[in-house]
Amino acid sequence: MAPEPLREQFAYYGADGYYFNNNLWGKDSASSGSQVLYVNNASTNGSAWHTEWSWDGAPNNVKSYPYSGRELANGGKKKKLIKDIGSIWTKAEWDYRGDSIRANVAYDLFTAKDRDRDTSGGDYELMIWLGNYGGMYPIGSSTGHVTINGRSWELYVGMNGDMKVFSFLAGEHVKVFEGDLRPFFGHITEKHGFPAHEQHLTTLQFGTEPFTGSNARFDVWYWMGEVDQGS
Repeated sequence: MAPEPLREQFAYYGADGYYFNNNLWGKDSASSGSQVLYVNNASTNGSAWHTEWSWDGAPNNVKSYPYSGRELANGGKKKKLIKDIGSIWTKAEWDYRGDSIRANVAYDLFTAKDRDRDTSGGDYELMIWLGNYGGMYPIGSSTGHVTINGRSWELYVGMNGDMKVFSFLAGEHVKVFEGDLRPFFGHITEKHGFPAHEQHLTTLQFGTEPFTGSNARFDVWYWMGEVDQGS
């Protein structure tokens, strides 16, 4: 049985190692709008959900990040150092529709020296954009294009307060994605000095960042994530 829709600012639901958050963290910048997250399914095999939203005002401000996440410390497991992670396997199938949408579709992974740090932030943030509606741009400046897992990505690097942010942008909407995210950490470790030896993976999340638009619906037909699957 599906849970009640998540309507409140930080409404949360968790089941079978997955969790969901409506996460209206930037709603106060909007002149008007609303958002609801609906959990369609959550099981040990993955999750499915969708969100419906409309936001107006402050067109360059993110209003929210509705997402699903994977529990990384349960069943006796502890959050791992990036250097000790062999793989971060994931699959995402999604679609978007609506009017004048300005939003991204992205993985969001935080890391921290303290494995018990509050998961609302981190020392570093890795974002992997699979969709970009309305020509949005991430924090920082472009460092050029790199090839990871056989696909070309444009890498942006910048600061969000004290947190360094690495954002990889696909050149087109990738509505079905399956692969290992660990090589993205390998790249920023080798080329940008990311300290994999002292940073723990604290979040593994997938969702959308709405800026503005109306009658929007973001469907996640399927999403799963697994760190060192089978270990």
